[in-house]
Amino acid sequence: MREQIKKVLEENYPEIDFESSNELVDDGILDSLTMVGIISALSMEFGVMLPYEDIIPENFNSIDAMAELIEKYS
Repeated sequence: MREQIKKVLEENYPEIDFESSNELVDDGILDSLTMVGIISALSMEFGVMLPYEDIIPENFNSIDAMAELIEKYS
């Protein structure tokens, strides 16, 4: 799952090094608009709808955090 998420992220945002930080949102690498795009891309790729209450920075700070979130709803 992690590698599949990484592939989706790199295809949609090649300018971002998703491996460079475990705090992508907290470090300012991802902004709110980018998070919306990531949510959309991951939802389409994995066929999941993420509840509003789970759309928080902590769930998007790293590929591992995103993988945990997607696995929770898969």
